[in-house]
Amino acid sequence: MSEANKKVALEFLDAMSVADVQRQERCLAPDAFTITKGFGKVSGRRDRATMLATVGAFKEIVPTGFRPKIEKVIAEGDNVVIEFEGNAVLGNGKPYCNQYVFVFTLKDGKIKQLNEYFCTILADETIYPLLMQKGEKLAHGS
Repeated sequence: MSEANKKVALEFLDAMSVADVQRQERCLAPDAFTITKGFGKVSGRRDRATMLATVGAFKEIVPTGFRPKIEKVIAEGDNVVIEFEGNAVLGNGKPYCNQYVFVFTLKDGKIKQLNEYFCTILADETIYPLLMQKGEKLAHGS
């Protein structure tokens, strides 16, 4: 089960990186949600629909994709942890290089919960304003 779950988590990450909503959707349980840990504007809980809408917005906001460099993948039972670094260029031409740890909890081969750890200060300064320019409220947790 761990290897299958690892595959799903890596597929999700790759789909997020290139803003492939349909591929990411196949990885998520119907009641999936994510929690971005921290205290920034981008922090908070998002339901499945908001997760997918945010990834769709990334197509314009992060046209290069996040280009993740995977550092570590650990899988045990229904849990998968991926540590990676992103090396993106935003739609406004600014670099966006952040470090991440994603902690996935899966059920029946689908992602049920994702806890995201990254520098929310950097995201608040770079990605959040672009989301707001688009008129999206996707950066707000619900």
